Amino acid sequence: MIVRPSGNWFRLLFVWNGSVLQSIIPQLVFMAVVSSLAVLTHGRIFGEKVPLNTAPFTLFGLALAIFLAFRNNASYERFQEARHLWGNLLNSARALTSQMLCYAPDSAERLNTAHTLIASVYALKHQLRRTDPTPDLLRFLGHERTKALQHTCYKPVAILNDLRRDFANLQCRASITDTKLWMFDAQINELGKTVGGCERIASTPIPFAYSVLLHRTVYAYCLLLPFGLVDSTELFTPLICVFFAYTLIALEAIASEVAEPFSLAPNALALDAMTRGIERSILELCGCELPAEVEPARAYQLT
Repeated sequence: MIVRPSGNWFRLLFVWNGSVLQSIIPQLVFMAVVSSLAVLTHGRIFGEKVPLNTAPFTLFGLALAIFLAFRNNASYERFQEARHLWGNLLNSARALTSQMLCYAPDSAERLNTAHTLIASVYALKHQLRRTDPTPDLLRFLGHERTKALQHTCYKPVAILNDLRRDFANLQCRASITDTKLWMFDAQINELGKTVGGCERIASTPIPFAYSVLLHRTVYAYCLLLPFGLVDSTELFTPLICVFFAYTLIALEAIASEVAEPFSLAPNALALDAMTRGIERSILELCGCELPAEVEPARAYQLT
């Protein structure tokens, strides 16, 4: 995820890292070529004048803007919900760790339990990103437990189930009361709800028909626009059309990135930093040495 520090307006005009401009340059070059051809042919295709003017583009552009706003709002709602879920994950992890330290008996198993909780967070991050969790699981669970999870499809759920079993064993040995077990179980349930909510977002994209319709409409508008403007703007047609194309195509690209909050795109959630933040918070409660923070990238970097 790109984090934009405060800065002056002029520098923001030239930001490259984190902008979708680098991903839509081929489309903009294509629009510049089409617009230049429209100027050279005076708005004709195969010798026939295209009967377009600015009037229909005004009405059509308004409808397109409303549709783009709907698409971006739907995408941002997914992004916002994903961020809330990870905020709940932090709160539940802290609460469970604090309860374990205050209500469970003094035991060497406390740090193992904390490591198991951290492992479940890392397992969730890797599951959402479809990356290999093995290195992180080895750090917190050891070789034997990691090997047992190797062929498990839903590793965060399996790890939370192990965590629940550990607390149940404490209750069977009369090390904790039924009331304390209920408190621990309630926090594990909250963690499970967060995992399920993240899985729901990851497995339920915005309906494909919306994306196809918006994509086709944006490109149809951009391709026809030079032929509607060429009579009034003449040599400035490529400049104006590329500017409009940048606005519309960039909005579509931003919506696509934001709609996938768990991806590795620059505008997705900073899961690496958030996961490390949860790890640091749990280890601090346990009185352990903290690993270094993971800093999100800065938007004002030029590369």
